[in-house]
Amino acid sequence: MADHSASGAAQRPRRLVLVAGTGTEIGKTWISVQLLRAWRAAGLTVAARKPAQSFAPDDATTDAELLAEASGEQPDDVCTPARHYEVPMAPPMAAAALGRPAVLLENLVAEQMWPAGVDVGLVETAGGLRSPQADDGDVLDLARALHVDVVVLVADAGLGTVHAVRSCADALEHAALPFVVILNRYEETDALHQANLAWLHDRDGIAVRPWTDDEGPRIAAELAGTAVG
Repeated sequence: MADHSASGAAQRPRRLVLVAGTGTEIGKTWISVQLLRAWRAAGLTVAARKPAQSFAPDDATTDAELLAEASGEQPDDVCTPARHYEVPMAPPMAAAALGRPAVLLENLVAEQMWPAGVDVGLVETAGGLRSPQADDGDVLDLARALHVDVVVLVADAGLGTVHAVRSCADALEHAALPFVVILNRYEETDALHQANLAWLHDRDGIAVRPWTDDEGPRIAAELAGTAVG
């Protein structure tokens, strides 16, 4: 993939966090909303961005609307209407299906504008880590182009997550991107969830955390203020 710069970010947040997933319907938006709420509750100034979003025309709410409610912004600031694609496909595929111009990574990067004085900026991507975000780049390429401080990789806690997390972790490590894995929908009494967490953390040495009521605020604080790797 081509190397793109982050020259479009006129006002960069003090810390820039990108939320990706091991796949679709993994709970990226839910985790993003929890992070934004926790940061605001801690007195931090936040902003959220969704570079492009695709959805079914009859969806009750969009990701941008949910993120905007959590960050205190307007949905059109979170995701510009030009990047709304009313068909549930990866953004460049949706654009092609709708007969709209090709989505280019350099344009997505240039469109991520931030207000001055933002402590933590959150970028939520579409689909999984290797899902196309543009005709010439996927989530991994976008993370590198934006020069994010850390990638939050959201994974399910149940069956299949060891393979999914390992595969994504390999790609993130190869790209030299700092990351932390959050196991979503984690049940502390579920033996499989416990085993998956232990395998990934203890055997594979992957920075993986369960999202629970107790751990959530600690994870949010670490992401806002310290390097994670």
